[in-house]
Amino acid sequence: MTYAYLGPEGTFTQTALRRLLSAVPPGREPAHRPFPSVPAALEAARRGECEAAVVPLENSVRGVVPATMDQLASAEMHINAEVEVPVSFALMAPEGVAAEEVTVVHSHPHALGQCEDWLRTRLPGARTRTAASTAAAAREVAEAGAPAHAAIAAAPAAGLYGLRILATGLGREAGAVTRFVSVAPRWSHPARTARERTSLLVSLSTAGPALVPNVLNEFRTLGIALSWIQSWPTGRALGSYDLFLDVDAHIDTRPLRLAMAAVEARGLEVRFLGSYPRWSAAPG
Repeated sequence: MTYAYLGPEGTFTQTALRRLLSAVPPGREPAHRPFPSVPAALEAARRGECEAAVVPLENSVRGVVPATMDQLASAEMHINAEVEVPVSFALMAPEGVAAEEVTVVHSHPHALGQCEDWLRTRLPGARTRTAASTAAAAREVAEAGAPAHAAIAAAPAAGLYGLRILATGLGREAGAVTRFVSVAPRWSHPARTARERTSLLVSLSTAGPALVPNVLNEFRTLGIALSWIQSWPTGRALGSYDLFLDVDAHIDTRPLRLAMAAVEARGLEVRFLGSYPRWSAAPG
């Protein structure tokens, strides 16, 4: 099996992949391939170049990742696993560059957003430049060797790309976490556990927000806990939305099946995106 992931080496996504595979015995780890963007990694899984893709879904500070949401909404992809990764950022630059000399900071848009308070306070005159990932930003800065350029990335990226760490703890929230998911064209029927999660997509179409309370109530009346609710534009027209739901139940449980049927009875389409174990930092 081969996993696609947002590269290059040193991304938080690579850390997520390693966490996801931490229970695999040494020597039996599946192969993994870095891709330059989230859409590229997901497309590799969709086309069958890789069996699955590990991609970021949401961050506790900056919210959802649009590229992942778009693919889940528009393509027949399924979630088979999730993993959470604590996120902390470091400012890094080539040897000889001091923090006060930095005039251009490279990073992923989500990282720049999480570090904007620090940048505004410590480097008020610095311009920002976006990159496909935090590790890509570190690699770009290392390869360019431009004076006064720095990157915001995970601290290990400095060692990977020969950079020196100038500052740590840049993020707005010390406890920031990103949730990653393993996505594939087919649902793999992961082994059931005591802590299950099911992801669903409800097509509201032009019904818009008016039906959202009714949809949510179908689950609540059957005692099904909703752990994530996210509306997402379909792109077809103003006011046309899909509704992403995470519920703490397995697709094979009767209450969840009844709730889905009740939503469909309202004339709405419900698409199953996958049932999988809820992430726990200390499984078992």
